[in-house]
Amino acid sequence: MTSIESEPGTGSLPILALAAAAFSIAQTAILPGIGVLTHALDASAADVSWVMSGYLLAAAVLTPILGRLGDMYGKRRMLLIVLVLFAAGSVVAALAPNVWVLVAARVLQGAGGGIIPLCLGIVSDAFPPQRRPVALGVVAAIAGIGAGAGLLMGGLLLDHASWHWIFWSGAAMAGVAALGALRLPADTGGAPGRLDLVGVALLTVGLVAPLFALTRTATWGWGDPRTVGLIVGGLAVLVVFVLVERRITDPLVDMRVLGRPVVLTTNITTLLFGFGMFGAFLLIPQLAQTPERFGYGFGLSATGAGLLLLPACVAMLVAGGLAGRVATRVGPKIPLVTGAVVAAAGLAALAVAHGSQGAVIAWSVLLFGGIGFGMAAMPNLIMEAVPHEMIGQGNGVNNLIRSVGSSLGSQIVATLLAGSVIATRPVPSGTAYTQAFWIAAAGIAVAAVAALLIPRRGETPTAVDGRPLAAARAGTPD
Repeated sequence: MTSIESEPGTGSLPILALAAAAFSIAQTAILPGIGVLTHALDASAADVSWVMSGYLLAAAVLTPILGRLGDMYGKRRMLLIVLVLFAAGSVVAALAPNVWVLVAARVLQGAGGGIIPLCLGIVSDAFPPQRRPVALGVVAAIAGIGAGAGLLMGGLLLDHASWHWIFWSGAAMAGVAALGALRLPADTGGAPGRLDLVGVALLTVGLVAPLFALTRTATWGWGDPRTVGLIVGGLAVLVVFVLVERRITDPLVDMRVLGRPVVLTTNITTLLFGFGMFGAFLLIPQLAQTPERFGYGFGLSATGAGLLLLPACVAMLVAGGLAGRVATRVGPKIPLVTGAVVAAAGLAALAVAHGSQGAVIAWSVLLFGGIGFGMAAMPNLIMEAVPHEMIGQGNGVNNLIRSVGSSLGSQIVATLLAGSVIATRPVPSGTAYTQAFWIAAAGIAVAAVAALLIPRRGETPTAVDGRPLAAARAGTPD
């Protein structure tokens, strides 16, 4: 145990942070270049939209699966495999001659969805208890700020290089992280059972159908029979998935554990956090790039819009590390509630005052600081509530739920903004931005209420076999 505990101090955390950053940056780095890709690849806007949709759908499906495989066969081994797949996808994307090769490469990149839960699981295995909350907070914060950093990096590369370098940089980050991961302490996994292929099929259909519908709402509309049918059909399949998983011996996702009050309420909070967080990531850069002649906006370039978010990203990283230290003293629930309240206040302030760059920077720092403070607490809550052999699975599902919330929030925001565009004004109205900020604020405010309902730390969680969790992890009889 001593050798494992000494390893984090000699470089494990930077390696895990780099791996997390590679995936989270890739989520948004291409957003500033969507219009560029339309011309560069001679593709329609609808075709190019699959560059984001393919990535999102692949990551959503693979995240819980890879978390489960990490529990079974070793988290370091699966992290290495995922980083190699992500790097390969990035190389293919950089060399893509047409939009459909690029979409296929982005689907391969979506395997990176397993990076975050695997990194969190490695922290749980390798770090001593007194250092674990801070390390978890840093990795969780990196996962969040990467989305903002991706916008900045994407803007810089588009303005000063080309869209190809967005993917070359992702390949380089993943490659370096993979080499570094060879130095991480090895683990053998050991979670019992085998991969539930029926569960994989049901989860894939149940997730892909509604998420695909969400990605097409801007084209089809929310009331279109295709949208409604895919969402209702997907939810029905997910109900079947839950029923099947409750009845088999080796489920892909153990519903008994996910149904525990701590896990369930934490995941609900995560869904709402994702809803508000990703809405803000879309709103602020788009607002900043709107020409001033429309009565709002700052007319910034993609680089300028990214730089506008830079102080907020720094605040998010600092808040994540601070939340870990607070959690070691008072438990993770208080940082989660506090972060949600602060983030909701930041979004409400942006709804009221976003007329100057100074105001947007100030309120974004408040918003992202709150998000970082709250998000850093979520892995700690999950790890305290699930058996050790299910840490990868638990964090995988938690990250999946945040992705679903992000998809829902971004599509609602996009629909609201698009609905305010008129023939004489080819950009959304200022009122639409105000309404969108209020909607995001409401989502995170509800997250704060959900976080308050999380059972207190003093309640004793139980393992799958019914024993107290501490005894089960120690391998002792109750």
